[in-house]
Amino acid sequence: MLDLVAIIITLTALLAWFNHRFLGLPLAIGVMVIALLLSGVMHGLTALGWTALEGQAEAWLNQIDFNALLMDGLLSLILFAGALHVDLDRLRRFRWSVGFLATAGVVISTLAVGSATYALITLFGFNVSWLYCLTFGALISPTDPIAVLGILRNAGAPKDLELRIVGESLFNDGVAVVVFTLLLGAASGQEALTLSNASMLFLQEAGGGILLGLVVGGLAYGLMRSIDAYRIEVLISLAVVLGGYALALRLQFSGPLAMVAAGLLIGNKARESAISDTTRQYLDAFWELIDEIVNTLLFVLIGLEVLLIPFEAGYFWVGLGVLIVLLAVRLVTIGVPVMLLRERLGFRRGAVRILTWGGLRGGISVALALSLPDGENRDVLLTVTYLIVMFSILVQGLSIGRVVKRLLSET
Repeated sequence: MLDLVAIIITLTALLAWFNHRFLGLPLAIGVMVIALLLSGVMHGLTALGWTALEGQAEAWLNQIDFNALLMDGLLSLILFAGALHVDLDRLRRFRWSVGFLATAGVVISTLAVGSATYALITLFGFNVSWLYCLTFGALISPTDPIAVLGILRNAGAPKDLELRIVGESLFNDGVAVVVFTLLLGAASGQEALTLSNASMLFLQEAGGGILLGLVVGGLAYGLMRSIDAYRIEVLISLAVVLGGYALALRLQFSGPLAMVAAGLLIGNKARESAISDTTRQYLDAFWELIDEIVNTLLFVLIGLEVLLIPFEAGYFWVGLGVLIVLLAVRLVTIGVPVMLLRERLGFRRGAVRILTWGGLRGGISVALALSLPDGENRDVLLTVTYLIVMFSILVQGLSIGRVVKRLLSET
């Protein structure tokens, strides 16, 4: 295991250096592009009869449980780091729009995208049940703006839109995981899909996760307030993430929502009255660095995992159709409330297009797809997930800056 970790970190460092030195792309996107190119080169060498390199790479990747790595580890760090820097007072002003997109938006997207996926898959002759297609709708619905945030800032995106995208992603990850868990249990025949089961699961996972996050964050706040020692306070924040997330999983609560709640509490309440300026500087620098490193590692793995993805020509056309539906559903989900409640929700001109194009899909969707049971259901849905994530990160992620600049120039 140590050898594998060393290989991944060394490769990530080299790819990050190459991107910074020669490509100049946003870090996460740049390393993923290079990793994809490496995967393509290995496929090409295999086609020419040189199979050793791809075989060794696949052997290494098969040792990695990507779902467990992200959902039981890296995700806690990413979400806490993101929530830590969100201004809760400003987020409250957008609570209705963020709340709608993170809850009702996820449910609407799950139903619409899942049903459209079932129609497309049936049209192309693949045999996947409607419930599994709904499960796919749940895993592809959460947005992942991690890679695009830096681009939005560099493009001078309005803070209200940036905060909406961040707020939505922080909460819809947890909601989508709950919906995914419920639908996967029903699709695999492990539990009945009933309103009472759904309500109880949501109450346990979401309610329990938020409550646990507030409790753990509150304890950390009390400890931080009692001392002035930045090394210990940074260590306490790390304990909140690792210990709190592990406890949430043990109690079958939503770990993502627990980390969001804890991060918001510490990032706002502790920042105001429990930590000194010195601690604040070290705490922010530590978690910004953790966020960058974890996301860079994650995107390198996404680029390399393509070696393990099954592919058929029909999968491409299903993926293209689902991608169009996904963008259309997001446009409608955002556009209709804005048309009806523009003044109350406080949306500026051009917000619908920015929020639609800036709603990236990423590592969480891939991790959930990899957790599907083996079989034809998994093969087609996993490949379609990868195609959408690749488009989302490479096309939307690299073009959102130009979209923002153009729309801002029009206003």
